[in-house]
Amino acid sequence: ERERERESNSNCEATKRGRERSILRSKMLPTTSKGRSPSTSRQPNPVFPYYLRRIIKWQQMDIEYTFWQMLHLCTSPKVVYQHTKYHKQTKNQWARDDPAFVVICSLLLAVSTLAYCVAYDHSTGHAVYVVLSVLLFHFLLTGVVLATCCWFLTNNYLREEVPNSYVVEQRVEWLYAFDVHCNSFFPMFVLLYVIHYFLSPLLLAHGFIPVLLSNLLFMVAVSYYHYLNFLGYDVLPFLERTTFFLYPIGLVIILSPIFILSGFNPSRYVMNLYFSQRL
Repeated sequence: ERERERESNSNCEATKRGRERSILRSKMLPTTSKGRSPSTSRQPNPVFPYYLRRIIKWQQMDIEYTFWQMLHLCTSPKVVYQHTKYHKQTKNQWARDDPAFVVICSLLLAVSTLAYCVAYDHSTGHAVYVVLSVLLFHFLLTGVVLATCCWFLTNNYLREEVPNSYVVEQRVEWLYAFDVHCNSFFPMFVLLYVIHYFLSPLLLAHGFIPVLLSNLLFMVAVSYYHYLNFLGYDVLPFLERTTFFLYPIGLVIILSPIFILSGFNPSRYVMNLYFSQRL
């Protein structure tokens, strides 16, 4: 009887050990495939609502750092995207969590558009329409469309294939794509809104020289926009074939001589869209 009790006790202990081992194995084995975690992928991203709430809170905006970024986007843009890597390491996201850049860029755009209205418009109501259309359409709505296209393109066609199925999969954040557009837009704003304003008496005149200078100014501005767009996505280590974003520069270089030889003046064309009564 004692031997039977010993055998039964040893069998119970063996079954308990087997259960413990199976539980440990189930905990150690990965539960996801291709680096996608269902528990985390279904959770809503709180970054965008937090981003929108900070728009009305000036105290939480880093104004000094925003102006530093704007300056270096015009002089040394690679430095700005080097800081983007640091932001990823500290905040675990590529996109800004501070809307100061969008707010300040919108204010500068509104002021510059008002300056054009003072110089070339005669109606207060039409001036308000011009400011709103430039701010909402040229900057925000166009930026949303371009950011969405680039976000879709990069996530579906330009991401590197993950060799290990258990490596965490990375994706381009939509808010980061919009940040890239804003970064690329600011130097173009300086060229086509600020410098263009002071050169407008010459650029809007008739003749070959105004046509030449206007096309060169637009060519540099649009090419620099696409170059910064390329830098913004090239800094992401999980993307490949980012030179795709440089292709529009070749198209701009090809079209510019054609516009010059045909006598097309982009400055007069754009200004006539809004101030045709004065021009």
